[in-house]
Amino acid sequence: MQIQRKSMGIDGEAHVVRYLANRGFKILARNYAKVYGEIDIIAAKEDVIAFVEVKTRSYHYLNPEEIITFAKQKKIIMTAHAFITSHEYHDKTYRFDVAFVTLVDETVKIEYIENAFNQ
Repeated sequence: MQIQRKSMGIDGEAHVVRYLANRGFKILARNYAKVYGEIDIIAAKEDVIAFVEVKTRSYHYLNPEEIITFAKQKKIIMTAHAFITSHEYHDKTYRFDVAFVTLVDETVKIEYIENAFNQ
């Protein structure tokens, strides 16, 4: 079961990478990790860098706010600060996006929320 969930997560992230690329984003990193957290996708377009959390399920989400908890947001924000510092992207605009991916049979639905939370 764990392998199937991991595979579904990888598939969901791949769909979001294509979604972002089709909208003109360049993917800077995938699964960027530090001791205190991980960011699924980091993408750039013009002067914006988007830190994207991807949640993939085989059913529709009931309440997205319960899935990206405040504790999870803090981990993503700390990890984003590490990325910004290590890559010297201090002159960019940052945002924290969330992509909810629903995979049912051959159907893929992406609900993409820009600026889902703030630092």
